[in-house]
Amino acid sequence: MSCFTSENEAQLQSMLRQLLQSVKEKITGAPSVECAEEILLHLEETDENFHNYEFVKYLRKCINSTVGSVIEEETEKCISAQSQGEVSGYDTLVQHVTKKTRESKEYREMMHALKNVMMVVVESLINKFEEDRMHNKELDSKTKKERRSGYYTDNCSDSDSSFNQSYTFLTQEQLQLLVERLDPIQPMEVRQEALQTLCFAPPSDILNSETWPNLRMHLTMSLSHPDAAFSEKILRFYAKAFSSSPFNMTRDVYTSLAKHLELYFLSEEYSLRISAGLDVSNPDIDRLLRKVRLLNEYQKEAPSSWIRHPEKYMEEVVDTTFSLLSVNHEPDHPASSDFLSPVYFMALLDIKAVWFKKWTHAYYSRAVVLRLLEQKYKSLINAAVQQCLDYFESCKARVNKNSSVSDFSHQSCSDEQNFSYTGQELQYVYFVHSLCLLGRLLIYKQGQNLFPVQLKNKKDRVSITDLLVLFTELIYYSPSYPKTALAGDTDDYSPASLVMEILQVFCDQTGCAAECLYADAVIDALLRPVQSVLSGTEVYLNCLETTLIDVADILARIAAVDDGLSFLLHGENEKTAKKDSPTAVHVIVQFTKKLLHDDISLLSGSELLPVVKGAFIFVCRQMYRTCEGLQVLIPYGLHVSMGEAWKKMSLLSERVPTPVTGVDLISSISLESKNSLLWEETLLDALLSFSATPKGLFLLHSTGAMNDCVNFIFSSLSKKLQANEYEEFGTKVIITQMATTPSGAVALQSSGFIKALVTELWALLECGKEDLRITQPKSTPIDPIDRSCQKSFLSLINLLTYPAVFELLSKQDIPNKPVYSFREVPTGIIDIIDRLIILNSEAKIHSLFSYEQSHIFGLRLLNVLCCELNTLLLLESQYKVSQVLLTAQEENVIETSEGPGDFIIDGLSVERNHVLVRINLIGGPRERILPLRVLDKGSNSYPWPMFSSLPLPRCYLAEIPRKGEFRQDKDLDKLLSLLKSPEKQSGWTEICRKQFYKVMKARPDIISGTILAELIEKFVSHLSESQLDCYFSTGNDKAMDVDVKNESLSPVQQLGVEMTVRYGKYLNLLNEHAENGLGFVLMNCKKFLNQEQRTVVSSLCCLQEHCPGYDWFASSIFLIMSGDGEKTLMFLKQFSRLLVSAFLWLPRLHISMHLPATTVESGIHPVYFCSTHYIEMLLKAKLPLVFAAFQRSGFTPSQICLQWITQCFWNYMDWREICHYIATCILLGSDYQIYMCISVFKHLQQDILKHTEAQDLQVFLKEEPFYGFRVSDYLEYMERLEAIYRPMLLEDMKNIRVQNT
Repeated sequence: MSCFTSENEAQLQSMLRQLLQSVKEKITGAPSVECAEEILLHLEETDENFHNYEFVKYLRKCINSTVGSVIEEETEKCISAQSQGEVSGYDTLVQHVTKKTRESKEYREMMHALKNVMMVVVESLINKFEEDRMHNKELDSKTKKERRSGYYTDNCSDSDSSFNQSYTFLTQEQLQLLVERLDPIQPMEVRQEALQTLCFAPPSDILNSETWPNLRMHLTMSLSHPDAAFSEKILRFYAKAFSSSPFNMTRDVYTSLAKHLELYFLSEEYSLRISAGLDVSNPDIDRLLRKVRLLNEYQKEAPSSWIRHPEKYMEEVVDTTFSLLSVNHEPDHPASSDFLSPVYFMALLDIKAVWFKKWTHAYYSRAVVLRLLEQKYKSLINAAVQQCLDYFESCKARVNKNSSVSDFSHQSCSDEQNFSYTGQELQYVYFVHSLCLLGRLLIYKQGQNLFPVQLKNKKDRVSITDLLVLFTELIYYSPSYPKTALAGDTDDYSPASLVMEILQVFCDQTGCAAECLYADAVIDALLRPVQSVLSGTEVYLNCLETTLIDVADILARIAAVDDGLSFLLHGENEKTAKKDSPTAVHVIVQFTKKLLHDDISLLSGSELLPVVKGAFIFVCRQMYRTCEGLQVLIPYGLHVSMGEAWKKMSLLSERVPTPVTGVDLISSISLESKNSLLWEETLLDALLSFSATPKGLFLLHSTGAMNDCVNFIFSSLSKKLQANEYEEFGTKVIITQMATTPSGAVALQSSGFIKALVTELWALLECGKEDLRITQPKSTPIDPIDRSCQKSFLSLINLLTYPAVFELLSKQDIPNKPVYSFREVPTGIIDIIDRLIILNSEAKIHSLFSYEQSHIFGLRLLNVLCCELNTLLLLESQYKVSQVLLTAQEENVIETSEGPGDFIIDGLSVERNHVLVRINLIGGPRERILPLRVLDKGSNSYPWPMFSSLPLPRCYLAEIPRKGEFRQDKDLDKLLSLLKSPEKQSGWTEICRKQFYKVMKARPDIISGTILAELIEKFVSHLSESQLDCYFSTGNDKAMDVDVKNESLSPVQQLGVEMTVRYGKYLNLLNEHAENGLGFVLMNCKKFLNQEQRTVVSSLCCLQEHCPGYDWFASSIFLIMSGDGEKTLMFLKQFSRLLVSAFLWLPRLHISMHLPATTVESGIHPVYFCSTHYIEMLLKAKLPLVFAAFQRSGFTPSQICLQWITQCFWNYMDWREICHYIATCILLGSDYQIYMCISVFKHLQQDILKHTEAQDLQVFLKEEPFYGFRVSDYLEYMERLEAIYRPMLLEDMKNIRVQNT
């Protein structure tokens, strides 16, 4: 570099020129010098050819030769320092090396030398540029006459950038002279020279000068000059002004051009007609199109800047535009209907009305646009509507003549250079523009307010519904593939595709959909092709399959949102809907069933038939995936049709075709098998969607496709996990629903889902991710359950309901191996209990890499599982969980010389203490005290006493509030007298219910103890004597008198009896010998219920047991009767005849002969597929935020409600509230069980939303009681729910005996 020669200079000039030529467009487009510098500084990020430039290669060579050794030396030093553990003080190696290199002597010398060399090169380039400019000026003067007479044939008037020419700065005097010389009265030569000078001047200076108003007037007049070259230069000036000046200046330029065009179209000189067509190769037409195009380009760019300027500027532009587009002949003019107005030219250049879309995008401009349309230019909207109507009428007329396509839709141009449009094509272009404009207009409320519109040739006004019906009918009346208006444009401008785009946007806009789409007339129009196919009438459509697919697409989008679904199910107005007219859902489901049965002759043999089937199945899926939709679809038996279609396809997929001579067997089999597999997966996916609701899951079981559906969903999840994608919405909900039923849990186990879940959990807890290179030790988790394991923890909670636990763990022993290898990975739930919860040996402890973290995870899981009392009894009876934890606490003490000392307080002992208190103590929020699982600051960090043997310390038992003095109550006396009266008047039941409601509202505390027992005893006794009120037939009365002393209780029942008696004694309801009495009641109940049970052959564990779990309802009645076994048995016998017993007393219907065989074989209780189904339905309708929280968490209301109802809300409500729950359901009706759960969710709403955000909703609902909840506080709310839903709920509850659809 020291010996810099002229040859080197020439080479560098060439390199630099190459670089500047390559980035010329980017630099010239910059609004300022600073922006141009910024573009050059970031060139490496924006230019993919950056490293191929010779100048860049030259710089790289200089750097390598000068500072390359410095970089290598510093890199070695830095790596050496890192290996010794020294801290460099920089984030990365690159930063450190860069800093050191820039501080080096070699770098400074290189930069100094480069600067000197480049100064010489740049100066030479500037001098050469000045020489070239002078030379070009001379050439320009020589060719002046040629350019004056020549015709500029570039396709674009604004194609030449203003940066490509040098600017000439003019003084005010020069500008004034320029204006005078541009006056139309001046000679043409003078005006041309002035215009040439104007083009070299900066547009912003011109527009900002005092002479601009006069100049603008002269330019507007000159635009209509017959000399094409002259007007072309004016357009060039306008184009430069648009590209380089701010909006407040360019608006004048725009209005000038728009005003010129408006005057031109109104002049007698303009005589173009639609019928004559349009030849765009004509120079005059070409020039006109350029002017309109320049306007249109500005229209699309202006919205990005006009918000920074006063609204009046924008309003001026909008007003001028609408004024131009409104130009037309007077109505009485003979050629008014044939007038080729400006809007046709705008449509040719912007067929989809992008300019209007941009103008209405932001509220700032939309308000002005729509206000002007309403006040001054409503004719524009009328003309657009009229154009759509005219086009539709022409399409309909052709269809009536049995001609399904238009004359121009399939025309092909033999000459590619033919740029002429026929009148019919011009009308179609304007139709597309009008369609897109109206589609955009109707999105907004202000746009909808412009309707209805009154057209000249129509008596009735055209409403939004009329317009939407027209749009919809265009899908199947119009041709499919019309010629595009713009050559080389690949967009689909067929009416069907354009209407589909508009309707899809409407569906995505909630308010727009409700106003436009949710009308019976619109849906009737949408379903007309479907109804025609169903009725077998002749259909004149261009492509029936494509039309049906489009219809299904819109229907699916409507059904995807709650309001749209309700509209499809019940119509525009449910109350005034006509009974004789079929609803939309009826047509859709009937058509889908015919498709599944291949019962549509018009579509037989069609290649698109599977696509049509899939499209309509998806519409139905959107409906039956919700409780409300499923209720409407159940009578149609759609699940049966789908199940039959799936079975048929499964059989076909197993067959191998017979080889045929001359046929490529491999390719034919491959294609056929792929299509079959795809159709089978579509059906499985559709059947799987039934399991999104409790009743839907019950119906899915009846199809026999449960196992295949679970295998399908597990396969889908496995593929998505490999692709690192998150599960699709609803998958977690489906899995949670399945885990709530015995057959679903078994299917999850056999599919490998549980194994995969456990393996993934173990990898997170013990192994970590294998694909991560560990450079430093993993930090100790702050939370009891690390965030990485939270997802697996919640998945296990969702999975391990009592029905699932019973199927997976019943009669299974803990492995308790003497040795566990580090490589031994758990594969099932029993392994999780063995390795993470019951750590009763050194071998198990030593097999864990993260003993404390993993064991805390297991204890937290155990804590949640034991909240379900049946699960607690199963774990306790099979694995002695309490004793294992007590032993661990006993061993966790400080050894002293005097013997065992205090307990060691650590994370594990605190967790064990909490679990031990929870599983050994029954009680509601005010009846037991659970120790916290956190340590306090200070000396006494854990004030809760620990223990290693039972009974529990008394401090965990809350004091029972003293009963207030009993005061006489008139309403209660009246209720008791009604119950004791031997004569029952008509309406006696309803009178008792109203009286009970009154007492509960006024003095709920007095309904307890002996009063409550007498109340429900007398009421049930009366109902059981009435044939109208008895739902179940009476069993053998002698069953209660059988000697059951030889019978023995199962371990689960024994533990349940002990737990119940312990709770009863705490409540002062039972005496010392109550265990025998309760055991006597349970054994007699078993005898009695056995008489009504049917024999079932099934692999499900729950169907092989008399009752899989403990009878919490019978125990609750035993406590209500204060331990009187005889009264309890008599009550249960009478109660068993009533409908409410099916839902309060769950063992009542276990494998009962009162249920259909299919229901019994499913192992699914009516409480699940009936009560919890309606709980989910009402929750979505009445508490949508709570329902959304469940969906977001992947948890289901049905699962937690089934747990609450099964154990009669024990541990969740205080005893008094449990009594009120039982009494309310018995006296007010079985549907109050559903209203009760909705009331609980209403009470917990804020907590549910908070814990959804914290991602621990499942844990909260299972572990926490209902603080502050009182049944009496929500009686009014429940009564309001009863008024709306009772007829539907009671009807379905009474149908459980025939629920075999």
